[in-house]
Order: sequence, then structure tokens, then C-alpha cells
Amino acid sequence: MLLAEHFVKAPNWTWYILAYFFLAGLSGGCYAIGALLRLTGRPSYEKASRVAFLAAFPLIIVCPLLLTIDLGQPSKFWHMLVDSAGGGLNFKYWSPMSLGVWALGAYSGFAFLSFVGELLAPVGRLLSGFLGRLVLVLGLVFGLFVGAYTGVLLSVSNQPVWSDGWPLGGLFLASGLSGAAALLLLLIPARREEMTISLRALGEADRYFGILEAVLIVLFLVTVAAAGTIGKLFNLVGVLLWLLVLVGVAVPLLTHSRARSFSPVASSLLVLLGVLALRAVVIFGAQS
Repeated sequence: MLLAEHFVKAPNWTWYILAYFFLAGLSGGCYAIGALLRLTGRPSYEKASRVAFLAAFPLIIVCPLLLTIDLGQPSKFWHMLVDSAGGGLNFKYWSPMSLGVWALGAYSGFAFLSFVGELLAPVGRLLSGFLGRLVLVLGLVFGLFVGAYTGVLLSVSNQPVWSDGWPLGGLFLASGLSGAAALLLLLIPARREEMTISLRALGEADRYFGILEAVLIVLFLVTVAAAGTIGKLFNLVGVLLWLLVLVGVAVPLLTHSRARSFSPVASSLLVLLGVLALRAVVIFGAQS
């Protein structure tokens, strides 16, 4: 078997990057779910989509702060947006890092508009027609991009494990959507009768996201094993993290089946813990 070759040092990413990957995935997932619910036009989904939009912006607004702190020199962050030498915009379409920064900025703008639209009636009325649907569609596209981007960024690197696992983009997106559905199930008042349909839809969506995530986990591990770097993911800490990942994926399947083995709150918390554990084992395992 021909093993993959790698020629770079580990970036030594810390918990700041883990938190960024986690929150960005949840935010993009929340916005995507909220947009899809709103675009259906069903009145029964209105309040659930409102909760999704109110959650998406606060989650994403923390991400630039985490990235800035991780840089060590906050001023460097602006160099990714503005060319310090020429003074123009520093946009490089061929650079995954540059694309990600600009997509994050664009998505944050759409998330902010939808957030304000839920809080201020005049803005909400302005976003109720064609303009609102345009914002939703564009925000949905950028939300899905942000959800997948962190995984894609890893896969286009030359770091062991990351560059060996091409399914990482889809895996992080499916994981983020699953975590977002779980988060919304926590935030939506379960005792309100008018929310029952939304809760049922979110629970069903979480189950399908979990199935997709499980398939992509298998594909990811197969590709990493073929490259000969899978051992980095299964040290003692890695095994414990993978157990949390598997629990997070399995719990929605049990909770939303006829045999309800977990309470909705416990189920959602375990899913979120699994989403965090997945990113931790991939980020830190590759750097070990």
C-alpha cells in the first residue's frame, strides 16, 4: 500500500479554532434550517424559523473574535480583507482561506439582516416580500458554505489525516446541521401546542442528518485508513472522543424512534457533545 506523503508542520491549532469550527457549524446549520422552514411558507413553521434566525447571528458573531485571538496579533485579521500595501480589497478566489473569510463576512451580513428582521417589525415587513426571499436564499447558500467550509479547508491542506479525508466538508456540514437541529430542539418551548409540528419536523430532520453523518464518518475513516494515517485518530483520547461522536450520532435514532430511550433535552445535549467531539478528534488528532 502506498502511503500518503506530507510536507508541512502542524499548525498547532488550539481550543479557539475548535470553538470556531463548532460555533460556525451550528450557526450555518441554524440559518439553513430556519431558511428552509420559512421558504416552505407554512405558518406552523414560523416560530421555529424565528428561533433559528435569532440563534444563528449570535453564534456566528463570536467566530471572528475567536479567529482574531488565535492569530495572536489581531491586526493581521484585517490583512485578510484589505491589502495593506495597495489599500484595495484582498480577495483571492484561488485561496480557500480568502474565500472562507469573505464567505464568513457575507454570511454574517445575511444572518444579521434576518436577526434584525425578527426583532424589529419595520425590518421584518421589509423582508416579507421578494427581498426577504432573496435574503433567505442567499443566506441559505452562504450558511451551507460556512457549515462545510471548515471541513473543506482541512481537506485541501497537506496535513496528515486532513488532506487524506476528502469527505470532511460534507461530514462537517452534516454534523453541523444535526447539531443545529438539536440546539433548536433545546431552544424551542416544548410545552407550547403550536410548536408541536415544528418540533416533530426538527426531530425527523435530526434523524436524517445523523444517518448522513454516520455514512460520511465511515467514508472519512476509510479514506484515512487507505492513506495509512488513521492511527493518529485512535490514541487513548481519540478513542474516548470517537465514543462521544458515536453516541451523538446514535441518540437521535433512538430518541425519535418508538422506543424513546432518552429525554429530548438529554438527547440534544448528547448530539451537541458529539458534534464538538468530532471536530476535536479531527483537529487535534491530526496534530498529534
